[in-house]
Amino acid sequence: MNKSTKVIANNKKAFHDYFVEEKYEAGVELFGTEVKSIRAGGISLKGSWCAIENGELFVKGMHIAPYDRGNIFNKDPLRPKKLLVHRKEIIKIFSTVKQKSYSAIPLSVYFKGSRIKVSVGLCKGKKLYDKRHDIAEKTAKRMAERAVKELGNRTN
Repeated sequence: MNKSTKVIANNKKAFHDYFVEEKYEAGVELFGTEVKSIRAGGISLKGSWCAIENGELFVKGMHIAPYDRGNIFNKDPLRPKKLLVHRKEIIKIFSTVKQKSYSAIPLSVYFKGSRIKVSVGLCKGKKLYDKRHDIAEKTAKRMAERAVKELGNRTN
């Protein structure tokens, strides 16, 4: 991501539950009140996933809160949103998901310039022991950083 990107929402649960093998960038087909709601921070990726229907990629379970000033033009917060991806990428994602038991999971939503983009990851599920190993690594790294910081404070 370059300097003109601003992350709106991250799917932290996806990084905890899956190994991310490959990432794709996709545009999203949205309505005006949905864009205004996203600009106000009313979006959640928790529990969302991607599905391929009729040769098109959709994100499901992505919650966009209804815009508070949008009356009849507000859409259903959980409606499936179409992702705008090249046909070759859709075929590659579809074949990987079907053959190798991967999942397509939205990882983050961000602004790229004035456009809203979704980062979609091809993910493989983690086992319980993988999750424990990751937590142990993070804890060890955090403790090492604290020790270095504490050592630095003692010398000053």
